[in-house]
Amino acid sequence: MRKSILTSLLTACFLATFAQNSPIQRIDPPNWWVGMASDELELLVYGEGLALQQIDMMPYEGVELLGTTRLKNDNYLFIRLNIAPETKPGRLVFSLTHPTNKASTSFTYELKAREKGEERVQGLTQADVIYLLMPDRFANGDPSNDVIASMQQEIDPADTALYQRRGGDLKGIIDHLDYFDELGVTALWLNPVQENDQPHESYHGYAFTDHYKVDPRLGDVAIYKQLVEACHEKGLKVVMDIVHNHVGDQHWFIRDLPDPTWLNQWDTFTKTTYRAPTLLDPYASAKDKELMSNGWFDTHMPDLNQENEHVARYLIQNNIWWVEHTGLDAYRIDTYAYPSQSFMADWCKAMRKEYPQLTLYGETWVHGVPIQSFFTEKTGYKNSTSHLPAVTDFQLHYALNDALTKDFGWTDGVARLYYTLAKDFVYHDPTRNVVFLDNHDISRFFEVVGKDLNKYKMGVAFLLTTRGIPCLYYGTEYLAGEYFDWDNHEKVRMPFPGGWPGDSVNKFLASGRTEMENEAFNYLQSLLAFRKTSPAIGRGKLMQFVPEKGVYVYFRYHPEQTVMVILNQNKEAQTLSMDRFEERLAGFSAAREVTSGQNISSLNEIEVPATGVMVLELK
Repeated sequence: MRKSILTSLLTACFLATFAQNSPIQRIDPPNWWVGMASDELELLVYGEGLALQQIDMMPYEGVELLGTTRLKNDNYLFIRLNIAPETKPGRLVFSLTHPTNKASTSFTYELKAREKGEERVQGLTQADVIYLLMPDRFANGDPSNDVIASMQQEIDPADTALYQRRGGDLKGIIDHLDYFDELGVTALWLNPVQENDQPHESYHGYAFTDHYKVDPRLGDVAIYKQLVEACHEKGLKVVMDIVHNHVGDQHWFIRDLPDPTWLNQWDTFTKTTYRAPTLLDPYASAKDKELMSNGWFDTHMPDLNQENEHVARYLIQNNIWWVEHTGLDAYRIDTYAYPSQSFMADWCKAMRKEYPQLTLYGETWVHGVPIQSFFTEKTGYKNSTSHLPAVTDFQLHYALNDALTKDFGWTDGVARLYYTLAKDFVYHDPTRNVVFLDNHDISRFFEVVGKDLNKYKMGVAFLLTTRGIPCLYYGTEYLAGEYFDWDNHEKVRMPFPGGWPGDSVNKFLASGRTEMENEAFNYLQSLLAFRKTSPAIGRGKLMQFVPEKGVYVYFRYHPEQTVMVILNQNKEAQTLSMDRFEERLAGFSAAREVTSGQNISSLNEIEVPATGVMVLELK
């Protein structure tokens, strides 16, 4: 106790000897915690001429000043610390002394106690269902933040032109947590909430201008943490969307670049080729590989050089900070194939070391199962360094689209589902992949299947009963349907009707949905309710049978339950003999169709409706 009092008095006296006009404008991370898995921390300290000053740290038990680094830009100073496991929470005190006039200033840095970090972070499993939404387009819960005078792009709710903000925010999401509970999803994935202070195309969130701030038009860090905590109280998990490949050209450290090596730079603007196969192509040219990884994603998205050790630490520490500060449950990594893959491997290891239960999955918008699996861990590819557990499963998405839009054949139609899943041997654990019907970058599923409600039900049933973690894009539940258009992203990113004061239609309520929309909603809801308590789907294995004549059959099975799913692509009803499925039917004599409640008293043969699906719980 005496030592603690003495330390406090010394700190107060130390601070009193310095002027309060500190040149420091920001420190990233803004705080840290004691008792983390990694002992080392690097502070980015920013302010005019900081690198020219001498820095010292007042002694603090358990904390060692390892050194400092100065870059070409004198406004940046990097401070490396070692924080021993037994270190107590408190404030570090640093002094800055000008080399010529000897003027001194000081600043403090807080080390906090952890908020039971590992217990708060839950991670995702096959039993979960993710609901993807765009915060700006979901619901406006706080009109006071619609317009921020100091920011570059304002809201324009009446304008249907490209890329305009609509005013949705985090408060609007919190206000509708009961809706997610009613629907039956178990996790929310929000497009990025970090600040995007760009003059154009900022509403989607993928051009960060500050890694440590929530965009003020959505709320702030405190409200985001409140959202995570409110979701956890409701039994919902939270996925944060992050970007390592690039930032917005208005990012604070781009406007005053620490060092030229922070970016992959070219003599003239050079765009990536978007050709991920070059990273594993045994015949690829070195130039093609360089263009893929180091070319810019777009003119306003500078490409970060993750091979720079300070950039790498900055990104890793930022992502640890968000998890520790908020207790979020998963990260979805945008444009996963484009950053340095050795960095991504280090990033994955760092995240899993700190939070073993944290779910990580990357966007791998590529073509072909082998190419997609290359970006996942333990695949056996000789040049793969990946430690990523899972990806967004575009290959199964393509297969489902073909299954419902092309005539069946040897490898076409529903056979595409069979052949795609038959390649799962290339993954270490395919059950962790995130499967989906559509998302914010592609055409709405209902539009793809020709606004056919039967095909919609087939797609939804497959999504919610196949292996992996299913993800629904907001609006799917009420049959939102438009084709994606590169000239007008608005078509697949429209505001949720009912999310804004004065909306004439409210799709959050059954009374605001049409008869067909309610049929779709109720069908989806019934399957979501079933899978919540289904051990076969949440924890079970998958067995599939080779499709015959446009009929595809598979089973999800667990010692406690067996579920049989039948997809009939034919325009006519089919009578299905059950003899060939005996190895999974043994011991069962009846079934219940999950969505309709229909009881089936005999399993000798089953009639499957035209362009239809049956989800049978075996009895």
